[in-house]
Amino acid sequence: MAEQKKQEQDLNQLLKVRREKLAELQANGKDPFKIVKFDVTHHSQEIKDGFEGLEGQSVIVAGRMMSKRVMGKASFCHVQDLQGTIQSYVARDSLGEEPYKEFKKLDVGDVIGIKGEVFRTKTGEISIHASEVTLLSKSLQVLPEKFHGLTNTDTRYRQRYVDLIMNPEVKDTFIKRSKILSAIRRYLDGQGFMEVETPMLVANAGGAAARPFETHFNALDEDFKLRISLELYLKRLIVGGLERVYEIGRVFRNEGLDTRHNPEFTLMELYQAFTDYHGMMDLTENLYRYVAQEVLGTTTITYNGVEMDLGKPFERITMVDAVKKYADIDFNEIKTDEEAKALADKHHIQYEARHKKGDILSLFFEEFVEEHLVQPTFVMDHPIEISPLTKKKPDNPEYTERFEFFMNGWEMANAYSELNDPIDQRERFKAQEELFAQGDEEANHTDEDFLNALEVGMPPTGGIGFGIDRMCMLLTDSAAIRDVLLFPTMKPIDK
Repeated sequence: MAEQKKQEQDLNQLLKVRREKLAELQANGKDPFKIVKFDVTHHSQEIKDGFEGLEGQSVIVAGRMMSKRVMGKASFCHVQDLQGTIQSYVARDSLGEEPYKEFKKLDVGDVIGIKGEVFRTKTGEISIHASEVTLLSKSLQVLPEKFHGLTNTDTRYRQRYVDLIMNPEVKDTFIKRSKILSAIRRYLDGQGFMEVETPMLVANAGGAAARPFETHFNALDEDFKLRISLELYLKRLIVGGLERVYEIGRVFRNEGLDTRHNPEFTLMELYQAFTDYHGMMDLTENLYRYVAQEVLGTTTITYNGVEMDLGKPFERITMVDAVKKYADIDFNEIKTDEEAKALADKHHIQYEARHKKGDILSLFFEEFVEEHLVQPTFVMDHPIEISPLTKKKPDNPEYTERFEFFMNGWEMANAYSELNDPIDQRERFKAQEELFAQGDEEANHTDEDFLNALEVGMPPTGGIGFGIDRMCMLLTDSAAIRDVLLFPTMKPIDK
């Protein structure tokens, strides 16, 4: 406790000194916060990669000073920018006596600009021999390295700006995330898809089984919900003749927080007219391969020490066959809801009174199969009870033309041959309303305008929803969804 108190006193003294330094600068007419622009010519890695052509040339870099070593008339410091860090040699004779004194007063964490010549030190480190140093922003806080680094994950998520400064691998993750999104867009644009935007505030949050967030719109004195999916509006655009559309956007689900769930997350949904769920499987397989190759340079990825091969054809298996394979139970032999419930009782699978045979098949799948689906796998032909927006299989109407894509035991995508029969869709909505009345808060509600769109006529269509955050977790080997969200949802500090 005494050690902690001393650390707090030391920190408070350091913070006081920094404010005093700022006050002195301002009193001398050198307020760094009045600088509005600084022209940068190069970044750190650019200089290192292009050293042969840049040696002896003048460059200007800017970034955060991460270390400073003062040795009398000459000093060294490291400046960190977007691409990494680069050393600068700062000598009194090159800078001038007064500017050198000012440099010596700078603190680690200050944002500075350096102009100088590129050279290599005697120890072989590519550096900049400074001729000018400009203080661009005074840091009034102390970077956590002074006190054993930034390792507390809660603090890292709350203060992502410090996390990005202190942990280069974090910055790399978010640069990769940006590249993943760019690669997805490039692939889909190349396939003739157009990117669109649909409402986030909706009267009826449909298209998924989830509890929505609710809010009130004062101007209309109406309750609205935040969308839980992108589906129903994108399908309206297929009705309107746009044929191939996609949206990448935030959706909101009023659910719990864990390593794979955040109440707001990024979803991509796309819809393609005149194809079915087999077409969506082909698209998914090609898209994942393309993105991995573009971002990682390989189609073999490693997550938590486990290799997954996106280069081989993805496995395709029905849900019934998957349960048969991993649980040795054949649901083709189960004829009634009562038989299914008896089987669930035997295997200690919990279910609700309203559940039917198809629901219980899904529960068996979750219990016995999901964890085994490590390599890329399409699980097809879901029961109709859990697929309210999907076309029935013509030869087996208890099941639907739907698949979920799995990797690492996680559901990565969900796709359908979309239901385009407005009469059937109305019946499915009616069934969902009954489930809501029985206490299922995640059930869909009837959307009359969407039904009207289907009555206008929607062509045969394939559609798919991708969890972008989980895709980013896999491709960046990140343990939790919070590691790929710049600002994840956090509990208030005082709770």
